[in-house]
Amino acid sequence: MKLNRKSFLLALTGALTLGMAVATPATAADDWPNKPITYVVPFAPGGATDILGRTYSQMIGQTLGVPVVVENKPGTGGSLGSAYASRAKPDGYTVVGGTISSHSINVSIYPDIGYDPVASFVPVILTGTLPNVLVVRADSDIKSVDDLIAKATAKEDGVTYGSSGVGSSQHLAGALFAGMIDAKMLHVPYKGSSPSLQALVAGDIDLLFDNITSAMPLIEGGQLRALAVTSSTPADALPNVKPLKDQGLKGYEVVSWQAVFAPAGTPRPIVDKLHKSMYAALQQPAVQERLKSLGLTISGAGPDELGAFQKAEVAKWAEVVRKAGIKVQ
Repeated sequence: MKLNRKSFLLALTGALTLGMAVATPATAADDWPNKPITYVVPFAPGGATDILGRTYSQMIGQTLGVPVVVENKPGTGGSLGSAYASRAKPDGYTVVGGTISSHSINVSIYPDIGYDPVASFVPVILTGTLPNVLVVRADSDIKSVDDLIAKATAKEDGVTYGSSGVGSSQHLAGALFAGMIDAKMLHVPYKGSSPSLQALVAGDIDLLFDNITSAMPLIEGGQLRALAVTSSTPADALPNVKPLKDQGLKGYEVVSWQAVFAPAGTPRPIVDKLHKSMYAALQQPAVQERLKSLGLTISGAGPDELGAFQKAEVAKWAEVVRKAGIKVQ
């Protein structure tokens, strides 16, 4: 079949356009990275997500040969910084430290968080999981879980517990505890683990169900007393602290998680390079020792496995939030 000049040019243009579309991701991946990468931490400095972000930034910066700059954007239980990251150009130069709250719980609590935890991102790596730890001040008259239950159920207004934000794992851990002991407990949200820990030490609140990573330094320093962990088994970092389920709260379990995501549309070759560099960082003995000492069970699962895990978490916590009646108008 013969083609006239116009048809030939149209066909040639289409072929070239298709070729460029197919070649672009590979070319982008080949050239990436050639400038600094921004690692968004959607919580205040000092918390678990911040510690992991700074660990990653140092290690992958060395591997990739470009600076990795941590940018803290706290607020709304991790949603503010996550929304910011979701709007970034999907070129591999912006990633965000996602958590159980920012990337699975908040969508069921807030009317509009500014992003879809699944559709607005591509998964990169599941860093690991960690329990929360129930802590009080070292000089508190609450010296055991039994003491806490007695005090919480005896007071009409209950006791006060803090968290890193509404909808965080710390918040839901406290809400679940209060529901199981049939007591009123006043929730006081803060913009991250560090401010909530400071409030506890200062005596502004009675207790916290904080991430074990954030609370460990104050526990080891003697400022806080650990009463229980929220996992079903003892944590390696606190082997002598029993789970709540073994202290009268049968079936109680809350485990937080930490992961990394990139904006939706980030080319898969770049996502794979990010995962490779982060996975390699997690294999370093010094990094493993540091993270395990803080209570993190290291995973390293890749984009596909993290994606499936995240979708299941979104569904799970939607049901928990519905039953607890937690909503922010």
